[in-house]
Amino acid sequence: MSASPTPELDTELARLSAQGIDVVRVTYPDLIGTDRARDVLLDHLPTACEHGLAFCRAVYHTSPRGHVVPVPGGLEAGLPDVTVRPALDTLVALPWEPGVASCLGEVTDPATGAPAPESPRDLLRTVLARCAEHGLRPVVGPELEYFLCTPAPDGGWRRYSDVEGVVYTAGLRADPENHLLRTLRQLRGLGIGVLSGNHEFDGGQFEINLTHSEALDAADRAFRFKSAVKELARREGNLATFMAKPFNGSGGSGFHLHLSCTDADGANTFDDPGAPHGLSDTARHAVAGILAHAPALTALLNPTVNSYKRFGPDTLAPWLVDWGLDNRSAMVRIPPERGSGARLELRLGDASANPYLLIAATVAAALLGVQAGEEPPAPLDGYGYDATRSAVLPTSLPAALDALEADTALTELLGKEFTTSFLAYKRHEVERFQRHITDWEFDEYAYHL
Repeated sequence: MSASPTPELDTELARLSAQGIDVVRVTYPDLIGTDRARDVLLDHLPTACEHGLAFCRAVYHTSPRGHVVPVPGGLEAGLPDVTVRPALDTLVALPWEPGVASCLGEVTDPATGAPAPESPRDLLRTVLARCAEHGLRPVVGPELEYFLCTPAPDGGWRRYSDVEGVVYTAGLRADPENHLLRTLRQLRGLGIGVLSGNHEFDGGQFEINLTHSEALDAADRAFRFKSAVKELARREGNLATFMAKPFNGSGGSGFHLHLSCTDADGANTFDDPGAPHGLSDTARHAVAGILAHAPALTALLNPTVNSYKRFGPDTLAPWLVDWGLDNRSAMVRIPPERGSGARLELRLGDASANPYLLIAATVAAALLGVQAGEEPPAPLDGYGYDATRSAVLPTSLPAALDALEADTALTELLGKEFTTSFLAYKRHEVERFQRHITDWEFDEYAYHL
């Protein structure tokens, strides 16, 4: 039986119908940040709002290749449901899909009405609530890179362009089919705060920047951005991948995060002209917290086996636990702006990271630093990547997962249930990889051994 619309919902239905919308796509992030969704006919939106949409909770525990990982609360519990309700305040028409609007979904446990333990969006909310207790409102600006791939003659994928030396360029020199222009214009219509874009360092690699905003909104926009870029590429028969390092002989794709905090009046709490480097106590303590918890952060910001092939000396991807003033070879960079623009840039994350988990973990580490009140070491002087001067980050996913499990201060803030699920899910990924025979192994050994 269909539910009766409320006056507010009735107004929303009339607005959507007047725009020619007859389908609402309700979407939410799984544990790895991939969008899970259901298309709802507009006539049935009231029922979806009142009763919710049922999804199997094990969607959070399902690998990219369809393995249902034995995570607590999934297989052992008989594969129970979660309930997803449309968040109508996030509705937006899809510019490339006539008649379809999209909105985020709120995920709850039907037995308790509480958020699902693995819900990345709710994990971020929990961390932000802890920040609010200390008078801090994190503001975030995401920067994401990706590779565009086109079909290869052998049935696989190849880079869209192999042109070298085209970092920080735009136009046909590096983008012969104007992929970037088309994508920027479509994303503008999605209303997710797309600011600008350019070709990046490697052939077929692009970066698109998003405006800064309150942390949850920024995470929502980064999630929708990644989903949209992948969908737009599919419409043209291509593949956009946010994989950390998809090709040998190329660099990787980063997810850099600009972070500052404001107080209740909206003033930037990272700025202090009279303090060392023009950074307030809050800013310096936040940097110290991120450095202290960097090994554990690596598991959440570099969450795949492939992530660690992006690291290393002279890659411009962080390799060491350090910070610097306007120094891109450091893990934490302090851009030169002060005043309302005072912020830190964490360069550790790669593009495969779940935006909600990346932001939640970074903010949590910064908060722990503020609570501890410790000072960071002296900033990096000159070009980095000298392991005699700074500690080395974990160099594999198993090592990063061990570091996360050992960091009890961070895991307590993130929550035991979430941490247990994430560790189980990712260790199962490691096990599957370790059993898999790679092309490299066959090419290295088969002919000679």
